[in-house]
Amino acid sequence: MTTAGRVIAGMTAAGAVLSVSTAAISIFNAFTVPRLSRATDSDVHDSIVVCVPARNEQEQLPLLIADLRAQRRCRDLRILILDDGSSDDTLAAARAAAGDDARVSVVESCAEPPPGWTGKAAACRTLAGLAFEMNEDFDAIVFVDADVRLAADAIAAAASTLRRHDAALVCPWPKQISGSVVEHLVQPLLGFSWMSTLPIRLANRSLRPSTTVSCGQFMMFDVAAYRDIAGHAAVAASVTEDLDIARTLRRSGRHTILVSGAGLVECRMYDGGNDLRAGYSRWLWNAFGGAGGSIAVLSAVSVMYLIPPVAALAGSGAVRRWGRIGYGAAAVSRFAAAQAESADMPGRSITTFRCAVESSAHPLSVAIYLWLTIDSHRSHARGNLEWKQRPLIAEEESPAIERRS
Repeated sequence: MTTAGRVIAGMTAAGAVLSVSTAAISIFNAFTVPRLSRATDSDVHDSIVVCVPARNEQEQLPLLIADLRAQRRCRDLRILILDDGSSDDTLAAARAAAGDDARVSVVESCAEPPPGWTGKAAACRTLAGLAFEMNEDFDAIVFVDADVRLAADAIAAAASTLRRHDAALVCPWPKQISGSVVEHLVQPLLGFSWMSTLPIRLANRSLRPSTTVSCGQFMMFDVAAYRDIAGHAAVAASVTEDLDIARTLRRSGRHTILVSGAGLVECRMYDGGNDLRAGYSRWLWNAFGGAGGSIAVLSAVSVMYLIPPVAALAGSGAVRRWGRIGYGAAAVSRFAAAQAESADMPGRSITTFRCAVESSAHPLSVAIYLWLTIDSHRSHARGNLEWKQRPLIAEEESPAIERRS
């Protein structure tokens, strides 16, 4: 065997071994990952403020407001909606959805983010400030994205989980809903990324920032812990503010908890390929600590998930056998991660057959993800990253906030 052949054989075997390891972790998580469970018959006594930043969400926001108004077993629940400079009819849609519900306040902001802030972090800071002005004595503050859907017990279940674990933050990981083919290929990788690499039950007991998993689609904070770290001001310029605020809490000695929200929480982040590309481009350049980290991670991912299937098709002898093992383990890992996210909201269902088909296409999913990461770095280098018609990080002074209800 030539030197090149030995290198290929070694890389294929290494990739197969790593794939088997990730499959073992995925299977472990599929059986053991903590789940957000429906509240018992008893009410939640915490005073809770739910904050929803919304920009150009006229279609999705009314659905979420309806879900929030339908929440059960929350004795003291307030809902703050921020129309963050939308160019569509988000404000009117929010007011119509809120109706005459005294628990819901709709706020309009004509401000741009302050210098050095991302739009999401600035909007969350604005909402938190309004919540503290409204009530100094509430117990938990929740941030929910406008495209999230909630079952009627979701907020109460999250509050119970927060107190049961004596945590500073609980993140119920939403089931990721997909529509187009590219969404079906890429979106499951969000859950797969931690399902296949981190035993969550162990990670939840740790204070190590490196073992943190967090999702900004739904975050419930203990108010005292949130205020002690200065809230979203601690992550003003972060494009992955959800992960960084959880890491900040852990550095301060506080526990953060990830649970599966499947069956109670779901989200369709993007609608089609163009929307998905724009969404991933805004943060993948920073996902692994910069260009060096991205090169290291993408190289490892290629060895695990791209070389084995190629070897299984084009190799021979031991190389082909290792390739088949690696590809099969990756498909099993992807399938196990999907099953952990398989609980459904009422009216939705996901078939085992579809999970199997998507899992078998895992190499294609990984190839698209690699391209999206490279595309994100390219856009960042050109300085043209934006989200929802706004530069990713503000550089100009912002006008004042306008409040209306």
